[in-house]
Amino acid sequence: MSELDRKQSEKDGTPINIPSKLPLLPIRDIVVFPAMVLPLAVGRDKSIKALEEAMATQRLVFLVTQKHVQTEDPSPEDIYNIGTVAEVLQLLKMPDGTLKVLVEGIQRARWTDFRMSSRGYNEVDINVLPETADKKPETEALMRRSVSLFEQYVKLNPRLPMEIAVAVSNIADAGRLADTVASHLLIKIQDKQSILEFSNPQERLEKLVQLLNAEIEILNIERRIQNRVRSQIEKTQKEYYLTEQMKAIQKELRQKDDYAKELDELRVKIKEAKMSPEAQDIAEKEIVRLEKMMPFSPEATVVRTYLDWLISLPWAINTKDNLDLKRAQKTLDEDHFGLEKIKERVLEYLAVLGRVQKIKGPILCFVGPPGVGKTSIAKSVARSLGRNFIRISLGGVRDEAEIRGHRRTYIGSLPGRIIQSMRKVKSNNPVFILDEIDKMGSDWRGDPSAALLEVLDPEQNYTFNDHYLDVDFDLSRVMFITTANTLYNIPPTLLDRLEILRFSGYTLEEKIKIAQKFLVPKQIKEHGLKEDEIDISEKVITDIVKNYTHEAGVRNLEREIANLCRKTAKELSLDKKKDTVKLTPESLGKYLGVPKYEREKIAQNDIGVATGLAWTEIGGETLTIEVNKMKGRGVLNLTGKLGDVMKESAQAALSYVRSSARKLKINETLFKETDFHIHVPEGAVPKDGPSAGIAMALALASISTSKPVKKGIAMTGEVTLRGRVLPIGGLKEKVIAAYRDNIKTILFPEGNKKDLTEIPEDIKSKIKMVSVKHMDEVLKISLEK
Repeated sequence: MSELDRKQSEKDGTPINIPSKLPLLPIRDIVVFPAMVLPLAVGRDKSIKALEEAMATQRLVFLVTQKHVQTEDPSPEDIYNIGTVAEVLQLLKMPDGTLKVLVEGIQRARWTDFRMSSRGYNEVDINVLPETADKKPETEALMRRSVSLFEQYVKLNPRLPMEIAVAVSNIADAGRLADTVASHLLIKIQDKQSILEFSNPQERLEKLVQLLNAEIEILNIERRIQNRVRSQIEKTQKEYYLTEQMKAIQKELRQKDDYAKELDELRVKIKEAKMSPEAQDIAEKEIVRLEKMMPFSPEATVVRTYLDWLISLPWAINTKDNLDLKRAQKTLDEDHFGLEKIKERVLEYLAVLGRVQKIKGPILCFVGPPGVGKTSIAKSVARSLGRNFIRISLGGVRDEAEIRGHRRTYIGSLPGRIIQSMRKVKSNNPVFILDEIDKMGSDWRGDPSAALLEVLDPEQNYTFNDHYLDVDFDLSRVMFITTANTLYNIPPTLLDRLEILRFSGYTLEEKIKIAQKFLVPKQIKEHGLKEDEIDISEKVITDIVKNYTHEAGVRNLEREIANLCRKTAKELSLDKKKDTVKLTPESLGKYLGVPKYEREKIAQNDIGVATGLAWTEIGGETLTIEVNKMKGRGVLNLTGKLGDVMKESAQAALSYVRSSARKLKINETLFKETDFHIHVPEGAVPKDGPSAGIAMALALASISTSKPVKKGIAMTGEVTLRGRVLPIGGLKEKVIAAYRDNIKTILFPEGNKKDLTEIPEDIKSKIKMVSVKHMDEVLKISLEK
């Protein structure tokens, strides 16, 4: 019988056709049940010939278990009367002449006539034993009991995997269940044979339940004996260990005295630390554990380090706040020029603190371009409050354990950087700077921004739980200040917990005042110069800002001033007769080299050329937008490393101009026969966003109508297909950039009128600010007649 025929027979539900006589294959030390698949190693001649006969016919063989394993040539008295008809699934001949076969049990059968065939193998007549399919309530109960007992048996027997119990619980047929469970039991062959000989499933299950109960009882006894022996061994080892320890103590009695003294000191420090009740309870338990350890054992070192961390944290140590608002205002003004919003927020905090004595620390986020004083103003905030200051940089942090620490189970584990910083700052109410919060990353080690959610939430951080300490530490009195260049990379859930305070770029006048009041005196002092040895006038500072720096902040300006001080120190050292170095705009080239930036960097507006305004992480920028046309098929080309949003904005601008062709007196065939090319110079710099929409629409209208764009005019705003001008962000930074590049008129969306209050008055007085609602207004104002 082929495997295909057998599978087809099982699928159709028809009984398999088993011949009345089959080759006999006696097997040793195993009982094969129906539906059981197992490999057999065959080496006896008669058995090999029996298998060869089976493979030549229907691949069926009759498997019956021997009563005695030692019998080499079994007679009818040496085998049991009932066995299993099996199919040979695979047969493999080995180099030594033996066979390896894979067989699957099919049906119980009883042999009746044992004889030797003419081909040299034993052959038997068989009677197949039918199974009754009647399923009574008693049978169902026995099935459930069998499954339950077998699960207990598998749990107690380590040699059987738990997956077997799961597979058995899914069997619905009573006979199949009994056979499967019996095949996996590690019991005597005689007991397995007795189960095989029951053709009635209910009787088979009753026998199985009886055997399972007996086996479970034996396994429980074995487990009790094993536990008793293990306890006895551990007790013996413990006694030996304590005896040896006593010998060591008696030998080095002085060491014991020092160790006991150290433990007493730790107890005193724990009381003096004024920990939370939870932390004190854990510390005292660790002391008890430490007493029972050898002083120089690795585990004792781990416990001692843990206690050191608990003791050294500022549980109850705080600095007294300076509640004098005038003095705080003076301190802030001494350190920084401008930044009125930030100073006002700190004074508000002090005013409320003076009234309620204890409030939850605010979570501030300073956002702005580099070099505008975000980190330095945070230091001034700490000085004005009279608090300790601590700063950690989160740039490049990718591991969640950097924030929350590692668990003590790891070798060399430590608390996270929050707890480490609190230990270092030695007070529980410092000003805590989390610098570059937008530069964090995440990888397979976790997401540190998710760990910061608890730290930066006033409703949660009073119970901050570090993985290493595993006790709550109160961070609610800490004034957290985070800094970032942009908000785009901060997750929304974290951003929701922050109070955003924006820093904009400095104007030329502000940079000059900052240089005169702060940067020049600082660099003169740092370079060992006297005030009368170097003369840096306001005109010199103006030239440095305009020709040697191009930034929103003052970091590069400070570098250039430092460069001047170094050159001056060198010059005075070489020429002892010289008392002072007076710098002029004309002599700057000698000290700082050729000017690095050309202020007139934007192209003059012309036909197809317009000036847009952009916002970047380092402040505002002016963008020259150039449009050209050539004969073609109406294709729009975009270059200058533009982002997807800016490309879509260009498409919208072209669609608006095409739809307004009649109004603008443009020949409509122009757009079918002409290709347009929009280019934004500085092609290596990525650009994106919709705010250049009206500038691109103006340049397209200019090239299409051959009318030049007025000079000295720049604009910002998003354009729609219908020509509406929508509001944009970063207006202040864009206006400062336009002022820096000598723009005289700025067109901006009417929806941004509210932002005019943020623009310095001295800039507003020198630039004409024109609000627009529609592209028609933009074209009317910007195109030459």
